[in-house]
Amino acid sequence: MSKLIQKTSLVPRIIACLDVANGRVVKGTNFKQLKDMGDPIEMGLQYQHQGADELVFLDIKASVDKQDSALLLVNKVAKTLSIPFTVGGGLKILEDVDKFFNAGADKVTLNTAAVLNPNLIDQIANKYGSQSLIVAVDVNLEASGELVLYTHGGSKRVEKNYASWMNEVIQRGAGEIMINAMHKDGTGSGFDLDLLSNQDYSVPIIASGGANQPVDFLDAINAGADAVLAAGIFHRKEYTVEQIKDYLIKNKIKMRTQSC
Repeated sequence: MSKLIQKTSLVPRIIACLDVANGRVVKGTNFKQLKDMGDPIEMGLQYQHQGADELVFLDIKASVDKQDSALLLVNKVAKTLSIPFTVGGGLKILEDVDKFFNAGADKVTLNTAAVLNPNLIDQIANKYGSQSLIVAVDVNLEASGELVLYTHGGSKRVEKNYASWMNEVIQRGAGEIMINAMHKDGTGSGFDLDLLSNQDYSVPIIASGGANQPVDFLDAINAGADAVLAAGIFHRKEYTVEQIKDYLIKNKIKMRTQSC
């Protein structure tokens, strides 16, 4: 059964992403060579004060035996921050998702679990509504020019067609899709504009991978992104969320400007 939602002309969002490993925020290049960037709660507060519209916390080293510590982090985030936040990593069954929503998460994001068990998309959408679910799609532009899907933090190639998978997750009830361009991740070469412009999906699209300067955010939005997600550019303090928003406003892009 189709659960398509109508795509609306909402104000574009700026989302700060915090990849968490063993309780610390980390950042790498092409999903590798991870470096410690700081405490997730402290960094989340910084981005909230800078005017981030949302935060995404991804436990990139998640496993069942670490779920308790991840739930503790979600609980702390929910008690500390007032802006919406999404969590992901290690969510395999609906009961895992229940725990994270009960701990205070506003949304969850699936990647590997969605590919391995697509029915989980339907289950979450039916129980919590499509607005509660982001499906992340890790895609790499191979040397051959082929768009290839990956799971398990970018380590396992998936024999699924990229376009077909995008359409399937929408049909199953995903409220948003985060397109993670692996070939752009941590490179600072800008977002994959071809990937963003060569699509016409009925749900909001979040652009991820490659941010280096304010114009990259502008280009992504003009290419069709409904939200733009970045990590390293903020973690390294090269730009603040407020500076990015100021630049976008000067270039005729509507932004939410009220910060906490």
